[in-house]
Amino acid sequence: MATTALTGGESESRVRGPHLDASLHPAGRWIFAALVIGGLAYAGISIVDDTAQVGERLATGALLFLGLALVIALGFEFVNGFHDTANAVATVIYTHAMPAPLAVIWSGVFNFLGVLVSSGAVAYSIITLLPVDLVLHVGSAGGYAMIFALLLAAVGWNLATWAVGLPNSSSHALIGSILGVGVANQMLAGGSGTAGLDWEQVRKVMSALLVSPLIGFVAAFMLLLVMKRLKPDPVLYAEPKGDQPPPKGIRALLIFTCTAVSFAHGNNDGQKGMGLIMLILIGCAPTAYALNRTLPAQETPAFLRAADAAELAFRRQAQGLTPDPAAARVALTDALRLRHIEGARTFAALASLSDDVSQRIAAHGSLGRVPAAETPNLRNDMYLVLDASILAKQSARTRAVMTAAELDAVDAYDKKLQDGTRYIPGWVKVAVALALGLGTMVGWRRIVVTVGERIGKTHLTYGMGAAAELVAASTILLAVKFGMPVSTTHILSSGVAGASVANGAGLQARTVRNMVLAWVLTLPAAMLLSGTLYWALLGLARTLGL
Repeated sequence: MATTALTGGESESRVRGPHLDASLHPAGRWIFAALVIGGLAYAGISIVDDTAQVGERLATGALLFLGLALVIALGFEFVNGFHDTANAVATVIYTHAMPAPLAVIWSGVFNFLGVLVSSGAVAYSIITLLPVDLVLHVGSAGGYAMIFALLLAAVGWNLATWAVGLPNSSSHALIGSILGVGVANQMLAGGSGTAGLDWEQVRKVMSALLVSPLIGFVAAFMLLLVMKRLKPDPVLYAEPKGDQPPPKGIRALLIFTCTAVSFAHGNNDGQKGMGLIMLILIGCAPTAYALNRTLPAQETPAFLRAADAAELAFRRQAQGLTPDPAAARVALTDALRLRHIEGARTFAALASLSDDVSQRIAAHGSLGRVPAAETPNLRNDMYLVLDASILAKQSARTRAVMTAAELDAVDAYDKKLQDGTRYIPGWVKVAVALALGLGTMVGWRRIVVTVGERIGKTHLTYGMGAAAELVAASTILLAVKFGMPVSTTHILSSGVAGASVANGAGLQARTVRNMVLAWVLTLPAAMLLSGTLYWALLGLARTLGL
């Protein structure tokens, strides 16, 4: 291990790099293997149990296909764990607050907990980026090609950047992959290449990815300056001496910030895998997973009341138009594909399809009693109404012509539709949490070295590490509140850079340049890779007659 740069004529013995080559106890490998096997077995048993409860029997081929897709999706979260979470442990390792083996296990546990308590809002924020026709027909050849293409592209890019030690963003890679599939889908369908993308949602997501690293840099810079003013203890801002751990209070602070970043990372990044897994489950086992069958029957009257109130609001804007459900589906699909509300036609379609959905649910008494044959169509209609309603509310014209009470009624209905279609089963959270947590404990060294040694010109100090991680954890949790995916890697790396500058340490231009280059290249590279894979996989499926 190369030593870090020294300043002020200090001897090499004063500052030592951490022991990154220390290995876990041999029993750790057996525990790790048991957790992997146990997690996969738990997921498999849960799928069999869920499908059996609704009378859905998966053919052997479909079951194997589902298993392969789930392994790749969980593999994405596993790679995410050792690629992104290495940022969280770099500070405690390089300040000797925790030994490396303990730090990665500690971080993995809190990533696990962060995933378990996540809401799912970020998961469906990612899904809304996907082309409408592929989401509605996720069980088709195009839907499966979409899922495999974006997963393989995101995992491939993550592994490529990890191999050279660059702190690249898994979120950035996944979003680039989604956009690549969307563009390729429209080009293959003869469209413009952009018509199927929700550019408003793309703008929101990309804005979050762009602004959050700037927040990380500026906030960490300012926080360290404030810390120096309020707590001018030179120990906080000097390089650690030898390999001795920091004083107790400082050590507790660093462990707390590492814990906070790990938890926040799991809470945000774990949801991306959940959303993809739900798409896979809806495509392969729609009867069990397309609708939230866990909602109790006593929720149905509240759903119907919310639907009636929203339907009245839609009808007032429909100008007397009353399309049948088939025509309403076409109108809402067009509105979502083109991202354009066509006034009375769209509102009439919303009213018509809302009424049709309500009648079908009322006839069965609850979502849990919807027959298998009706499940995919009902889920698609609920999806169309929900997303078209959200699109309509984004229109300035809609907000101008609808009363506050009507907008509140539509909001309440949208919440009920989300409860019925956008949910995450408990076993999916556990499986993703295990994948992310276990991934944290593997392959972390390359990124840790970059964050700890190659951003600033001097050794990471206690204050720099604490400032960077406090800012990162706060920014990520704030993004979770608004359902926005952000990059732990970019925020924390930028925070380390900002704290380095505030502490009077320069930045290593080569590393910063490479990180910026990785950030700039990730989106087009992931788009090109996923678009090409989608074209190839779709062509293969058609050749095989799937």
